[in-house]
Amino acid sequence: MFFSTSYLLLAISLATVTSAAPTSSSRYGSSFGSSFGTSLGSSSSLAGAAYFITNDPSGNQIVAMNVASNGKLSNLKATSAGGRGSHGITNPNGPDGMFSQGAVKVNAAAKMLVTVNAGSNTLSMFSINSNNPSQLTMVGSPVSSEGEFPMSVAINSNATMVCVLNGGAVDGVNCYTPDKNLGLIAMPNTLRPLGLNQTTPATGPAGTASHVVFSEDGTKLFASVKGVPPTPGFIAAWDIASDGSLSAEPVKSAPSTGGLLPFSMTVIPGTNAILATDAGVGFDIFNFGGNVNAANINGTQNAASALSATSSVVAIDGQMATCWSSFAPKSGNFYLTDIGTSTITEVNVDKNLNGTIVKQYPQIAGSATIDNDVAAIGGNNFLYVLAPNATTINVLSVNTPGQAASVQNFNFASAAKAARITFDKNNLQGMTTFIKN
Repeated sequence: MFFSTSYLLLAISLATVTSAAPTSSSRYGSSFGSSFGTSLGSSSSLAGAAYFITNDPSGNQIVAMNVASNGKLSNLKATSAGGRGSHGITNPNGPDGMFSQGAVKVNAAAKMLVTVNAGSNTLSMFSINSNNPSQLTMVGSPVSSEGEFPMSVAINSNATMVCVLNGGAVDGVNCYTPDKNLGLIAMPNTLRPLGLNQTTPATGPAGTASHVVFSEDGTKLFASVKGVPPTPGFIAAWDIASDGSLSAEPVKSAPSTGGLLPFSMTVIPGTNAILATDAGVGFDIFNFGGNVNAANINGTQNAASALSATSSVVAIDGQMATCWSSFAPKSGNFYLTDIGTSTITEVNVDKNLNGTIVKQYPQIAGSATIDNDVAAIGGNNFLYVLAPNATTINVLSVNTPGQAASVQNFNFASAAKAARITFDKNNLQGMTTFIKN
């Protein structure tokens, strides 16, 4: 379908209609360790925690919730992220203030959490107490993102490299070595610009950076950028050398005809391919295994390269702004969320990288479903979706293809109020989980 910037703004406008004023003032009742909530109950044990950030300009906080063995959430605890949040420039103002996925990420094996502070141009690293995963301890101090408006962060699988995506007037990526005692240490030869001609904070959603991820084998770094219709966006790719340095210039691959605004990226397991949500149409599939030609950031054609991608585009009928995604190993499918329709779309990608829509699951109307994550607890997979307009985390069981089932709609407003955790719904961002071994 044809897509325009005004159409994306319409989706945000609809999400904004039910987004009330801040839940309370923008000042926090406590900088560290405020907590409140109901107990897990006798039938379930503590399995881990789920996290999002308040992204408030007066002080960013990480909000942690207990995850029970049955997937349900309880309790709230807030920890200062060590910096300020920031909302991007858009009209009307609404949820998804950072225009991104991955504002906060966990590496469970390393018991490590990293988050961005968009208003301070920093990122912070925390250790996770595996016995009480809501308890976070900052490691070292917040470090410069070496850019402006940091919006997304990625941790490689063996927790030896952390990369941040900056989306402001000084844009691009920068990477770090995580140290269990010192925190994040900037890595040489990893600061790489994207040349987006943006503002600080970023103006969007169209034309903004979106998400940063590692390839499955950890040898490549990808960053997604939305287009400004009718000009499509792209995925930028860098090689990662053995010393962690990035190739000098990114190679950019645009989606096929119809694709416009690549947003979140989820690696398709066992392949060199990525499923990217596309707010302009539905989703794109980028295949980096074909060794095709693509342009570098300056527009120069490159020789055939594994950094170049072919792509296909799949439309989701009736979608408004499909922007976030996760993969559930148990069902073998992907779960995409749309802020405008408040709908979860289940997608299958076959061995030939053909994408099809399996089923859709409408959530609370006007709730503005944004960031999501899948957690594996025992033999079960659970999907956690942040719905800021409803101050709710939607929890679904995603064990079986085409049979996602609601487990809980956890409304965190009352628990936040009791714990003196205040926030503006429009600023809330991120969703990541930690599950104990």
